[in-house]
Amino acid sequence: MTDLKTEKARTGVEGLDDILDGGLTRRHVFLLEGSPGTGKTTIALQFLLEGASLKERCLYISLSETEDELRDSALSHGIDFGDTIEIFELVPPESLLDEDQQQSLLYSSDLELGETTKLIFEAFERVKPHRVVIDSLSEIRLLAQSSLRYRRQILALKHYFARSEATVLLLDDMTSDQLDKTVHSVVHGVVHLEQLAPDYGAERRRLRVVKYRGQAFRGGYHDFIIRTGGVAVFPRLRAVEHRIYCERTTLKSGIAEFDDLLGGGIERGSSTLLIGPAGTGKSFFALQFVEAAVERGEKAAVFLFDEELGLLFARTKAVGLDLEQMRDEGLLHIEQLDAAELSPGEFAQRVRDRVASFDAKTVVIDSINGYQASMPGENALILHMHELLQYLNRQGANTFLTVAQHGLVGDMKSPVDVTYLADTVILLRYFEAMGKVRRAISVIKKRTGRHEDTIREFTISNAGLTVGEALSGFQGVLRGVPTFVGDRGPLMALSGEDRNNS
Repeated sequence: MTDLKTEKARTGVEGLDDILDGGLTRRHVFLLEGSPGTGKTTIALQFLLEGASLKERCLYISLSETEDELRDSALSHGIDFGDTIEIFELVPPESLLDEDQQQSLLYSSDLELGETTKLIFEAFERVKPHRVVIDSLSEIRLLAQSSLRYRRQILALKHYFARSEATVLLLDDMTSDQLDKTVHSVVHGVVHLEQLAPDYGAERRRLRVVKYRGQAFRGGYHDFIIRTGGVAVFPRLRAVEHRIYCERTTLKSGIAEFDDLLGGGIERGSSTLLIGPAGTGKSFFALQFVEAAVERGEKAAVFLFDEELGLLFARTKAVGLDLEQMRDEGLLHIEQLDAAELSPGEFAQRVRDRVASFDAKTVVIDSINGYQASMPGENALILHMHELLQYLNRQGANTFLTVAQHGLVGDMKSPVDVTYLADTVILLRYFEAMGKVRRAISVIKKRTGRHEDTIREFTISNAGLTVGEALSGFQGVLRGVPTFVGDRGPLMALSGEDRNNS
């Protein structure tokens, strides 16, 4: 058994202990509050199961659910806690009217508040637990009938438990007056759970530590999900907490002309944004760096928001880029994501896991348009992207982001401006010349060194990406309708194999 005087009581919830700086301070009373369906019971069971795994005595006092309901809830997560957790009900069995049935279970609303409290204390004295859950305070609040009596009862519970070695978790479903902060002022710490309903997609859940006396914790909102096995929390990413030493070497794409445009390549541990209308080839340029990383013996991770995985495998293989083989060889992690089902916190955690456990040194997010769909708003997107890019840069990983602009030629607009976040910004454009639609590429910004200020034409064919010479004889290429002012020579010959790719 752990040292109950020095060790914190870990909650057993992935991510929550990190937010709480190790767990709950022992021998104190904590409040877990949230509306029905936010995951309070699941977290409470995980808290007790964590204690049971450490050979601690655990007690669940239920004023609202039966033991069968609690066991069914645990079984839905594949957990059968057997007799490792003592459950004490204050709800009636079906045989309540059977005079031969031993009256060990009582109906809470028929009891005076003092009797209910007495039964709780008796159960506590019988089990002498190290961890206690009381579910829920709403029943006690109803019995108290007044705010003053309710506060006195909570104080009585607190002082009683303070004399023991128990760590107590009170649950509150907030079905009564939500402005009542009586318990907040009494308990040692408060964790608030929320469930949000977006206009489209699955519900989103998040939590916040409202209070924790004498203890630092990770503030703000943290996304979490309820999945088979229990609750998983995704602590809000703070890039400043993560840094490793990284030698700032120059990495090449494998296309000499493209590297010349970039001033020799890109610096390790930097972020690159590829921006342009749909179909210009943003994904292919990002994947070119993935191929180069694999050839160097490094690993890469690709996160797709917009494209079906099988289609991407087929169209990249057609131009000589076999992503499926890279994946099968264990050099590439590639994942298709559903923005409607994914919270931003969960996505950030997935990226972190691939960098930490898979050791991915090249990360592609395709695209920011899809990523934005999982955000509550543009401001939140900017903040999430800032922390994620800073984290990846500090880990020595190269990040490539794509953004599809609205429109095809002429005036272009982006759904969100993230150009200032990226270290390098690459602009791709369609333009019309000699009766054909062509593509051009230019580097608009590079924080880490020099780059060409030219505009080069490029093609995508069965031979892959081909970047040509600078378009010195044209003006207005970036507007989509260039004016010929000189030599047509730099224009590349287009073939029937040219493909329209994003």
